[in-house]
Amino acid sequence: MKVVRTIAELDLPRHGVVGLVPTMGALHAGHTALFRAARPQCDVLVGSVFVNPAQFSDGADLSAYPRDPEGDLVHAAAEGIDVLFAPSVEEMYPPGFATWVDPAGAAKGLESDHRPQHFRGVATVCLKLLNIVRPQIAWFGRKDAQQVAVVKQLVRDLNLDVEIRVVETVRDGDGLALSSRNALLSPGEREQALAIPRALATRDAAQAREVLAAARLEPDYVEVADLDGPTLAIAARVGSVRLIDNVLLPKGEHS
Repeated sequence: MKVVRTIAELDLPRHGVVGLVPTMGALHAGHTALFRAARPQCDVLVGSVFVNPAQFSDGADLSAYPRDPEGDLVHAAAEGIDVLFAPSVEEMYPPGFATWVDPAGAAKGLESDHRPQHFRGVATVCLKLLNIVRPQIAWFGRKDAQQVAVVKQLVRDLNLDVEIRVVETVRDGDGLALSSRNALLSPGEREQALAIPRALATRDAAQAREVLAAARLEPDYVEVADLDGPTLAIAARVGSVRLIDNVLLPKGEHS
């Protein structure tokens, strides 16, 4: 596996299929599922690791975001990644950077109501990564369903020549969706967080709110939205850790 820190070093062969799995690092089994979905489809598989400051509206949240650069190298190599692109903030946002992608549509509501400018940061960094790597296919996880919808909209509206593929949410045995933020939960908080998958299992927004309330969780939102189909989406803080999760509803099943 080749580790690349600068855009100038990223000299990829252009024969065959180039694939991209963008990540913010602290790699876990959810990322493994993305890598394993991508690996057989690609002649050259690029994984990116970049904690994007532009999508954080809270400096403390950015500082607390889990990072494991050495572990990421081991994990990516074990999954057969050909190139790990791990740029610095200065490489992605050099002095004078002043051009942003500000999406509407799928970016409105849910996360945008609670994290101002979040999807401006997401859309901008995804466009940059897609332009830098120039993959034919890129893989994203369904856990971030609104992000997936925004990226698909970005590709469609800006006529990007890339196919976006989506991998289903990976969960621990107790049902909690895998997230790098889970590492920040205390044992008691993790137990409390299990109310989120229980709430989603109701497939009903009103019942989901009752399940969260019984666990003493005050959600940022519990809503049904069209995110590649009707989706029950939840965001809630467990202690200081903010978790998001969702479940795709059968068509016609709205609350």
